Amino acid sequence: MSTDATKPGAATNALWQKGGSAMDPALMSFLAGEDVLLDRELLPFDLQASAAHARGLAQIGLLTDDECSALCRELVALGEAFASGEFVLDARFEDGHAAIEWWLTEKLGELGKRIHTARSRNDQVLVALRLYERSALDRIAEQVRNVATRMVSRAEAEAMWVMPGYTHLQRAMVTSTGQWWAAYAEGFIDNLQLLADTRAWINANPLGTAAGFGVNLPLPRDQVSASLGFDRLLLNPMAAQMSRGKYEWQVLAALAQVLGDVRRLAWDLSLFSTAEFDFIRLPDTFTTGSSLMPQKRNPDVIELLRTAPAPVLAGLIELATLQGLPGGYHRDQQAGKGPVLRTIRHTELVLAVFGQLVGRAGLEIGPDAGRDRSVDVCHRPGDRTDPRRCAVPGCLPAGRSRMARAVCRPDPGAVAGCPGVSRGCWCARDRAAKGKVGGLSGGVDRSMQHNASNGPHHSLCCAARSTRAKCLPKPLPTLPEHRGGLARFGQRRIRG
Repeated sequence: MSTDATKPGAATNALWQKGGSAMDPALMSFLAGEDVLLDRELLPFDLQASAAHARGLAQIGLLTDDECSALCRELVALGEAFASGEFVLDARFEDGHAAIEWWLTEKLGELGKRIHTARSRNDQVLVALRLYERSALDRIAEQVRNVATRMVSRAEAEAMWVMPGYTHLQRAMVTSTGQWWAAYAEGFIDNLQLLADTRAWINANPLGTAAGFGVNLPLPRDQVSASLGFDRLLLNPMAAQMSRGKYEWQVLAALAQVLGDVRRLAWDLSLFSTAEFDFIRLPDTFTTGSSLMPQKRNPDVIELLRTAPAPVLAGLIELATLQGLPGGYHRDQQAGKGPVLRTIRHTELVLAVFGQLVGRAGLEIGPDAGRDRSVDVCHRPGDRTDPRRCAVPGCLPAGRSRMARAVCRPDPGAVAGCPGVSRGCWCARDRAAKGKVGGLSGGVDRSMQHNASNGPHHSLCCAARSTRAKCLPKPLPTLPEHRGGLARFGQRRIRG
């Protein structure tokens, strides 16, 4: 028995290798594929399931208490050596399963081999994958929860900040940054529910189904399942094998929904941060420079966030190609491990960056950032329609539009001082004022334009030589409980 099982040595035999047979190294490499690398993420969960399996064997008398304790002790030791880097899962092993049995036999001799009693690599990898996926969904759900919480907070704080609402990429109606944030917050709250539903659906224990036909031993599957935190058993052994790929596909489908919302918001930020829109400013930490044009600040982080769903969609295609198989286990299913692990790593990285971006320190939106564009929602130069549709309450005597009443109210002092009040606050043509687009710092300065052929064009604000009546937004609807209940509504769904 070796006294130092952590030192590299010659390649170990595969668990399935028959005595006296030899395996070509190139062929062995092809069969193993990426398993030895991918199993570095699965090994802690494989160890957890192996310890539960050992306790189950002891419960039905196939292991003594001392033998079970020795096996569990060495499984813990292997986990600690792996976490510290003392033990490396490398090319000596076909996969993580082979590494576990090698360690146990090196430390405990023939007793180590008994960990594989009543167990196949088929149910061994299935249970490790389910434990890994369950843990990953918990971590990702917490990230999504944090993103939604930050969005709800921003929606509440920015409910009075005017911005134009867009349809067809054209200005449509006046809205607020609060409503914009709340829309994405509700989407991420829905994603949180989808992640929870997916976790509940996959939380079924395949351990004990062996190669797909069960074993003729009274394994305490209910007790083992409870110790591993599973809600239910996969009862039919063949059904357990056929769940591989099917459950993983649903995990990736849920992640695709999350990253689809990331992509959509990243597109909004890409547009709104351009000079043409100019009501969002990205901090320098989320932009890069140009090697040729020193004035440029390129939104590379946002642009890469727009690509976030691509690896997930690719993984879904990979898994879908593996589902066109007959019943039972097939080695093809090994190829589905890589897409799942890569996609989960990718999603966690994306959400870590995205969570910083939506925080207050990560994204600057000024309360006046969208006002100038919002003013233009109700009026465009050259519009020949009835100007009363753009009326501000108190400015035009009759025919005020519902939209104007719902969106704006004038500053009473400013309106009273407007020289055009007697004419319904229509400032004379010779008093037309040119405004400025102030971006983050600008107020509502572009208030009226003059067109010799069509007459004065009216915004939601009045302008005079020295007096301006600024549009002040009324509280706008955000989530179904509206502005006053926005935080409570969002927080309840996030917690629930």
